[in-house]
Amino acid sequence: MMSLLTKLLGWVDERFPLTSTWKAHVSEYYAPKNFNMWYFFGGLALLVFVIQIVSGIFLTMNYKPDALFAFASVEYIMRDVQWGWLLRYIHSTGASMFFIVIYLHMFRGLIYGSYRKPRELLWIIGMIIYLALMGEAFMGYLLPWGQMSFWGAQVIVNLFSSVPFVGPDLAILIRGDFVVSDITLNRFFALHVVAIPLILVLIIVAHLVALHEVGSNNPDGIEIKKNIGANGHPVDGIPFFPYMVVKDAVAAVAFLIVFAAIIFFGPDMGGYFLEYNNFVPANPMKTPEHIAPVWYFTPYYAILRAVPPLFGSQFPGVVAMGVATVIFFALPWLDRGQVKSIRYRGPIYKAFLAAFVVSFVGLGYLGLMPATELYTWISRVLAVIYFAFFFLMPWYTKIDKCKPEPDRLTSK
Repeated sequence: MMSLLTKLLGWVDERFPLTSTWKAHVSEYYAPKNFNMWYFFGGLALLVFVIQIVSGIFLTMNYKPDALFAFASVEYIMRDVQWGWLLRYIHSTGASMFFIVIYLHMFRGLIYGSYRKPRELLWIIGMIIYLALMGEAFMGYLLPWGQMSFWGAQVIVNLFSSVPFVGPDLAILIRGDFVVSDITLNRFFALHVVAIPLILVLIIVAHLVALHEVGSNNPDGIEIKKNIGANGHPVDGIPFFPYMVVKDAVAAVAFLIVFAAIIFFGPDMGGYFLEYNNFVPANPMKTPEHIAPVWYFTPYYAILRAVPPLFGSQFPGVVAMGVATVIFFALPWLDRGQVKSIRYRGPIYKAFLAAFVVSFVGLGYLGLMPATELYTWISRVLAVIYFAFFFLMPWYTKIDKCKPEPDRLTSK
């Protein structure tokens, strides 16, 4: 039997690089030996992506992308399809958990300098994944055809109409109609189910290939490839398989326990994962009292509302919201620090990073609240702090007093 399997494997290797791919990206890929809990979230993001794809496939078997039947088909899935309620809650919870994992993954990049040389392209590809994920979530948000889905999409798409000269035509192009309608629903359904997932798969593969080309960063910010042992492998590294696979598996089990607890005991998470207005069919004639996007978009939504209109146009707020999203692409060139890891950074960077986290969380909360005068002014202050973290980074990272990096990885 073993001889037969060996011959079969040899036959496959002659026609497809199976063994060499396995060695290059799994068994002989060496990862730093001092990974901590912050390095779980990349693998967890891949896990959630698979969960979303599988659950989404089963949901589309019973969903109807039709303005007359979309909401009823979701109710049919919830009430009549066997285990349909579970599939729907897995998918809706998975969307929020995806962003939680992604935000923590990005935060790890900020604290350990994972965007610094030689990982600039790796970071850029990761940010493209983030933008594609935002598009995927926005398209999918309309599909339940509830009140908040409908009006949230109406508000967000209308923002594009504020773009000078091409705004109205751009909004019509996105909607496919003068208002959010059945055409919009079909268009978003096609993009959500086919186009963007295919793009995400390709970008994720590119992200993994780029990661394995330059190697993983670590809490010390030291390049382990610079210290090669007699066996030709990094002395501070260990094989990804089986060591890191087992470590990631433990994290995956812990994550799935939390994931299951939310699904079975609080799938709406107090209205943050599933808004109460979305359990009401979309009604173009009745606007909800307070329209807000899902929680993972609210930091940028708060920045949008914080910027005053100019000559009656909301375009300055749209620009601020766009800049707040894409400014992450510039991080590799904004950071002038002498070291990568926060372990050896000085107090100035740590203070700015802490202020950035407070501003991001605060903006996320304020984006869920009504736009009162007090909340608007607080949003403006937090937005200034948010942008100061990036625009002042070349200055404060250059003058910050850093500790010397060790020559070898540490275990602390």
